[in-house]
Amino acid sequence: MDVSADHLLGEARVRFGNRDYYGTLHCLDDVEVSGRAFADVHQLRGLALSLLDRPADALIEFDRALSLNSRYVEALLHRGLALNELGRADEAAAAFAQAATAAGPPVAGLSSSAAARLANEHARLGDLYAEAGALGEAVSEYRRAVELGVNFLDLRLRLARLLLEAGNPLQARDELEAILVVRPDWIDARVQLGLARYLAGDPAGARQVWRACQADRPDVERIGAYLAMVESIPE
Repeated sequence: MDVSADHLLGEARVRFGNRDYYGTLHCLDDVEVSGRAFADVHQLRGLALSLLDRPADALIEFDRALSLNSRYVEALLHRGLALNELGRADEAAAAFAQAATAAGPPVAGLSSSAAARLANEHARLGDLYAEAGALGEAVSEYRRAVELGVNFLDLRLRLARLLLEAGNPLQARDELEAILVVRPDWIDARVQLGLARYLAGDPAGARQVWRACQADRPDVERIGAYLAMVESIPE
């Protein structure tokens, strides 16, 4: 996440700890508007909604978190609780069973749970480096995070954004294309892929990506802005 979104998420966690669940949602809404709604954001939104007795809305958020990180154990557990509250006992049992088996195989000689925790710690350290303007170190930390959290698509997207900020659009393009193999419908990754292609000197490729994005999501304003920029370049 960029600095402002990182601060908003931190503020949301503080408000959640103080049981200000409406304030938590307000902060997280601002994060989502910024285009930086990662798995942790959806998980925290789900928790706040659950505690406001809105299990159906919470379930949507837990599903969004799991679409970005299918092994997010906390999201699986809380999804099960929300399903129970909605009277969907069989689905809840399946969610709890999935959480029990979500650990997965070892990663780099570490248990999957340890690797996941370390991946998130590397990501947090990367955010601190990025906040300090040390993009090279931030990229290095996120590369390690992605190595340990191989299924954490939200961390890979953040790595791609950092690579763009650091002036490495070709490497960013490779990361984004890897994401879209798994999540071809993820509009944030598609928009960033267009930007990576544009910055890599491929305006035709960027135009193709952004036109497809606009066709699918005409409500996302920044797509139109990007297209206006690239449409001035002859095809």
